[in-house]
Amino acid sequence: MSWKLDEMVGTSAGPVAAGSTGAGPALVLTHGWPWSSFSWHRVIPELARHHRVHWYDMPGYGRSGKDPAQRTSLDVQGEVFAEMLAHWKLARPAVVAHDFGGATTLRAHLLHGCEFERYVLMNVVAMRPWGSEFFAHVGRHVDAFLGLPKHIHKAVVEAYIRGALASGIDDDDFARLVEPWLSDEGRQSFYRQFAQADEEYTAEVEPMFGKVRCPTAILWGEDDPWIPIERGRALHRLMPRAIFETLPGVGHLPQLEAPGSVLKKLSRFLA
Repeated sequence: MSWKLDEMVGTSAGPVAAGSTGAGPALVLTHGWPWSSFSWHRVIPELARHHRVHWYDMPGYGRSGKDPAQRTSLDVQGEVFAEMLAHWKLARPAVVAHDFGGATTLRAHLLHGCEFERYVLMNVVAMRPWGSEFFAHVGRHVDAFLGLPKHIHKAVVEAYIRGALASGIDDDDFARLVEPWLSDEGRQSFYRQFAQADEEYTAEVEPMFGKVRCPTAILWGEDDPWIPIERGRALHRLMPRAIFETLPGVGHLPQLEAPGSVLKKLSRFLA
């Protein structure tokens, strides 16, 4: 497996697990909620044929630090993304962002001066409103959910992740997505992410979307149960110079639901 986390980087939000592979122009992959960099493992080998590919688990996610005293909201994630580019000494990488990785990288680009060579936004959290009724409910009652027995917590995580999919994914892939949230620190971090979610972090940059400074493509799974295709089209209207393409029959996790289709579109745009 090309995906690995063999580096631990100190950041302002705690230790961050990271990895890289391949040779060529720099490409950075950013995940979202409740995923980790593992979500990219099926597309990394092909991308690494033509790029030096970098990835990391956001603070509070995957194998990165999950300190309960450390904020990991989107404003923090945007700052950490800028820190990771500085750590890798990347002045102008290509960037592919998924889910909350969209808001994270948009903040890094529009507020923190990070420059991108090319930019792909795939089924991203970028515009208000975001978050389901369940998402808001958990955020209001975090303490109650923290008290769930382990087997019920596991069932909640599994049901939540399945709710993002429009088509099946490999059973082992599914288990690897769930696993980081099952330890004691993972369970606490899982619910902290709900509590720290705040639309102000996208509201702050929404008026600036027309000022994105690089060639951009918006890629969307047409059957996304979490962020409907209409939200992708609305984002495109705010970024009229961007390319907009869809993936029929695909839900919120295209890189695992349809990695071949994703690679075709990424390869064409990033070439």
